[in-house]
Amino acid sequence: MRFKYFALALVLAGCTAGGPTLYPESSFKAEADGGVPVSLYTLKNGGITAQITNFGGRVVSLWTPGSDGSLTDIVVGHDNIGAYMTPAGERFLGATVGPVANRIGGATYKIGDEVYHTDANDNGVNTLHGGFKGIDMRAWNVVASNDSTLRLSLKWVDGDEGFPGNTVFTLEYQLLADASLKVVMEAESDKDTPVNMAHHPFFNLRGEGEGSIEDYVMEIAASAYIPIDSLSIPIGEIAPVEGTPFDFRKAHTIGQMIGEPHPQLLNGRGYDHNWCLDRKTGCDLEFAARVTDPVTGRFVEIFTDQPGLQFYSGNFFDGSECGKSGKPLGFRSSLALETQKWPDAVNHDNFPSTLLKAGDKYSHTAIYHFGVATE
Repeated sequence: MRFKYFALALVLAGCTAGGPTLYPESSFKAEADGGVPVSLYTLKNGGITAQITNFGGRVVSLWTPGSDGSLTDIVVGHDNIGAYMTPAGERFLGATVGPVANRIGGATYKIGDEVYHTDANDNGVNTLHGGFKGIDMRAWNVVASNDSTLRLSLKWVDGDEGFPGNTVFTLEYQLLADASLKVVMEAESDKDTPVNMAHHPFFNLRGEGEGSIEDYVMEIAASAYIPIDSLSIPIGEIAPVEGTPFDFRKAHTIGQMIGEPHPQLLNGRGYDHNWCLDRKTGCDLEFAARVTDPVTGRFVEIFTDQPGLQFYSGNFFDGSECGKSGKPLGFRSSLALETQKWPDAVNHDNFPSTLLKAGDKYSHTAIYHFGVATE
């Protein structure tokens, strides 16, 4: 499929002058543990608008235009801070997760000869996204903010949730003039400790609760992926995508092969796997994936300096929870695209290391570029 890309500034000529209907800051006022005030911050640039809360560094809304020029909030979430602080359903909506994103098998790992135990918050066996109180469930300090940038910081105490080291995490969201959301995640610690942060947006390119993501056209720049067991823990293999439903090197719809009786699709109830990106350099930003909605024309392209991309096709939403739109969050009605190092790398020597050495600096950049495409 060939696309012609249009600058958002041209598309916005057909938008109403009033712009997006933003969520009120008053609905996000709170005080988290430790007395850190929580609020909502609005960023605008390049024809897109984002709202972010410092509780978990969550993107609450992201308004982009479609092919008809109308602005739509394309991220799934809630319209009040209480729903994020005490989630009734999906916890990671729009958050940045860690200290170690994705899963740690058996909720245990070793650094040298020392064994560490983390929260078994996933099926009572494994650790998911940092445990019961990862960085997504804490209020970050606001370091700086302006019309297009929000910078946050968080101090992690040695031993908390089973992660060693007094660690300082920093997180910066910036809207760029080319209609992109740039996310920069950094960390430094006084002890050797595993770090693998990830931004965790859930996108519905038609707007929350509007249709299935199976209709979207996806491309992923990866020749291999990580097979998982029935509890979504890597089995240690790096498998080629060739000849499998995991081959998105040539763009096709997400739904084209998602229903096949492939053992890995059965384990994940669809796609919930890490793709091993075909990187050409060690640390530069490179293209990772593109997802396009053929109905609205909206697309998102992902660029990163990380070796992996976790694609989750919303297999565990069942419609029992409603989002800010008031519509049920249904089965495969949104997708998550998370740049990161590979899951459970702390327990697999053949995976890229997630160990941050004391005194070194962890750095991770992801760019989500938005636009409108026509055939």
